[in-house]
Amino acid sequence: MKEIDLRELNLNPFKLIGNDWLVLAAGDESGCNAMTVSWGHLGCLWSPNRPTAAVYVRQSRYTKEFIDKHDLFTLSLIEDRAALGYLGSHSGRNENKFENAGIKPLFIDGTTAIEGAKLIFVCRKLYKAPISADCFIDKSIAAKDYANGDFHEMYIGEIIKTYD
Repeated sequence: MKEIDLRELNLNPFKLIGNDWLVLAAGDESGCNAMTVSWGHLGCLWSPNRPTAAVYVRQSRYTKEFIDKHDLFTLSLIEDRAALGYLGSHSGRNENKFENAGIKPLFIDGTTAIEGAKLIFVCRKLYKAPISADCFIDKSIAAKDYANGDFHEMYIGEIIKTYD
């Protein structure tokens, strides 16, 4: 694994996030958790065109506790679809989710990523805000994706390091 220049990457963010999925991880050696994400954004935001990642985490997710407690989070690209499925459908509250998914945490730069990942973004939290039913212009989205009222919180992080 080596640090690379983010601006030299040649990737399709729609495929990376929407099709390949990423693993969002937060915490450190004292405690951490991870979850699969297939909704998110990569781009530049705020002066001086900071490279950023936006992720969306439901209030009910255990990983949210670690994101809220720590300044950093990571996004890791792994190819193991079974592990991605497991991370997205099980909670780390009551089990060793890493072990049961067949992956290992990688403690790097004061945060947690996934060992063996093909790509890792280390992000520093800049902003968070709740997604609110009142803000939807197209009300059908809230009715479909938030029927049970478990709205996401949006986190925007500056990508401070990238590894491949």
